[in-house]
Amino acid sequence: MAAATGPARWHRNLSAKIAAIPMITTALVVFIGGTAWTVLYSFTSSKLLPKEKFVGFAQYERLWSSSKWLISIENLAIYGAFSLIFSLLIGFVLAALLDQKIRFEDTFRTLLLYPFALSFIVTGLAWQWILNPDFGIQQVVRNLGWENFSFDPLYNPDIVIYGILIAGLWQGTGLIMCLMLAGLRGIDEDIWKAAKIDGIPMWKTYIFIIIPMMRGIFITAIVLIASGIIKVYDLVVAQTGGGPGIASEVPAKYVYDAMFLSQNLGQGFAASTMMLLTVIVIVVPWAYLEFGGKRRG
Repeated sequence: MAAATGPARWHRNLSAKIAAIPMITTALVVFIGGTAWTVLYSFTSSKLLPKEKFVGFAQYERLWSSSKWLISIENLAIYGAFSLIFSLLIGFVLAALLDQKIRFEDTFRTLLLYPFALSFIVTGLAWQWILNPDFGIQQVVRNLGWENFSFDPLYNPDIVIYGILIAGLWQGTGLIMCLMLAGLRGIDEDIWKAAKIDGIPMWKTYIFIIIPMMRGIFITAIVLIASGIIKVYDLVVAQTGGGPGIASEVPAKYVYDAMFLSQNLGQGFAASTMMLLTVIVIVVPWAYLEFGGKRRG
């Protein structure tokens, strides 16, 4: 009986498994194969075309001695930290407000989610105009009488990344709000009633009861936000083009410039590999704690 269990289990849903073979093959060849190819050629002196002339860690040494790359890493860290914190915070607060069964909820939800339907290029261009000191927010406020008011983040190298952050939050917060709202709507009403009967303040109910129950929603939101942070490119190109100077460079743009403008594939592959390594360093420990601990339990 036990011997027959293995084959019987293998033949279960056999047609679905056969249908999945092309997808699995594509994933192995395109994603895993492409990743391995990129890492391999990051150790070569490839320029316009790939070539198998290995130079060891020369591309990585050049990469980490580049001020443009170091600035892009710093910008990504700043953008990533603030984007993660404020996206979760603003998204949850907006969801909590909409969860109070306010009037015109559908209208507000649509307005808040609408920016997510736009491409990053459109969002970047729109906020480039809004933050333009000649006819944007700065000029509007000055026309109202505050002639010394200054707000031109896209033209100030010290704070340009925060101007890009504003556009990113405007576009992405609506999606996080919808995820949080779906999580809040899934909370049993009896929990709210019990907390109210026990005299627990609403803010404590959210922090100590509701948020821990929404752990899965928060993990999903963090994954979505993190994926957007790593590949941020369109906003930078549309708003600043990496300027002023190289003040708003990000890793994804560095990879593009190295591979297609400088025609240095080896350098672009090295930068891509470092981005991949960053993702692995973040994802693997989280996956181990999230799934490995449950299996051991």
